[in-house]
Amino acid sequence: MIDGTTMFRRRGFTLIEIMLVVIIIGALAAMIVPRLAGRSEQAKAAVAKADLMNIATALKLYELDNGGFPATAQGLAALRERPSGAPVPRNWNGPYLEKDPVDPWGNAYIYAAPGTHRPDYDLSSRGKDVASADDDVVNWQ
Repeated sequence: MIDGTTMFRRRGFTLIEIMLVVIIIGALAAMIVPRLAGRSEQAKAAVAKADLMNIATALKLYELDNGGFPATAQGLAALRERPSGAPVPRNWNGPYLEKDPVDPWGNAYIYAAPGTHRPDYDLSSRGKDVASADDDVVNWQ
């Protein structure tokens, strides 16, 4: 026969066991979180570099079709819509980009043709701080 004490004995975690689990999780978080801090900015910079390569491909296609790169005044908008101002493209076969290129920080990419760092064009993103600094992503380095 089963006595009444074993029948009503509750099974569960003690306060000490719960505290140990919380301490272990806290220690693991303390080791992992510092390693992940700053990774989001690195990821955004990597996305911006990939965007610059995609825009460069679109610019090369534009140049093949029209014999030159869009003028600075036309900017990257010339890759989306046929420019109406001078120089008017000869064989515009665009759009060369599906949407207006915006960097991961929500700002437009900076385009200049001819470039000051490269003979054909300069393409860059100012990064998080929107000022010339070490976090800029550029096509000339």
